[in-house]
Amino acid sequence: MIFIKAFVVGGLICVIGQILLDKTKLTAGRILVLYVVAGVFLGAIGLFEPLEKFAECGATVPLLGFGAALVKGTKEIIDTDGAMGIITGPLTSGAGGITAALLSGFVMSLIAKPKSK
Repeated sequence: MIFIKAFVVGGLICVIGQILLDKTKLTAGRILVLYVVAGVFLGAIGLFEPLEKFAECGATVPLLGFGAALVKGTKEIIDTDGAMGIITGPLTSGAGGITAALLSGFVMSLIAKPKSK
């Protein structure tokens, strides 16, 4: 049942992104930023945690989960370090995802041969 929940929730997130691509003039990059900001917002108001408990990887793997992870790390570090956690919290909690994105982008730049449009 866990896999079905994850598939349905993750699929709905993808469907929303596809609808936004098809029906609006938003670019893929803007939709990605929209998803991260939505994850930050849902994490900040406490709605992401129940979604995460329900769908697990279906909610945490998409960009909503990255945004929520930034908020979660910020809240934890603010509790220990005070206001400086506003700056260090997102960097600490998002370091793994940011590093993976940079490394995979670098590796792909070595493998692929990009062409100008």
